[in-house]
Amino acid sequence: MDDSVVLAAPLFAGLDPEEARPLLASMTTVRLTRGDVLFNEGERGDRLFIISEGKIKLGRRSSDGRENLMAILGPGEMFGELSLFDPGPRTLTASAVADTTLQELSHSELVAWLQTHPGMSKFLLGALARRLRRTNENLADLVFSDVPGRVAKALLDLSTRFGQKTDEGIRVAHDLTQEELAQLVGASRETVNKALADFAARGWVRREGRAVVLLDIPRLERRAR
Repeated sequence: MDDSVVLAAPLFAGLDPEEARPLLASMTTVRLTRGDVLFNEGERGDRLFIISEGKIKLGRRSSDGRENLMAILGPGEMFGELSLFDPGPRTLTASAVADTTLQELSHSELVAWLQTHPGMSKFLLGALARRLRRTNENLADLVFSDVPGRVAKALLDLSTRFGQKTDEGIRVAHDLTQEELAQLVGASRETVNKALADFAARGWVRREGRAVVLLDIPRLERRAR
């Protein structure tokens, strides 16, 4: 396990690495391959997860079977902490977008940890607040932004977490299918593909399967506004 990646999670913010060792030692490693479901919406939640490597998608499915992606998470990010503050059924389904390694912490171990480190609660609450803010921004985008604007914003967001600088720009290996990218944007696959094709024709991006190279960041940023 790469401790440095796990220690980047909000749970450990402000802690000396040596002070965090006992909690790290109590975690269980979980490995998933692409398509594996970690937990389903409606299941009882009693675990917090931190991503060591790979990617996890969080989504919901409507009564008619349609799926909506709420977030794509990567190394150093955590999820499942909502069960600590509001025990009950999972509100989302979590599944692997790529081969993924997670560190799992039980609810009882986390509660015991916070009882001896009460100051850490504010970092967990901060993580929840950031997620809520992101959800609110996504809702506002659905109302006020057109599909190309949402596609540009999604690509920029993915680049901040999964992008690698190259001589041409930023290569983003998002590992999403066309359908998954459309679900993340909240539009049809055809409409999202049309926006990506337009960006490529303008020289803003280059598509490479389940990756995209961002060639003109300033124009994408203007289009995302």
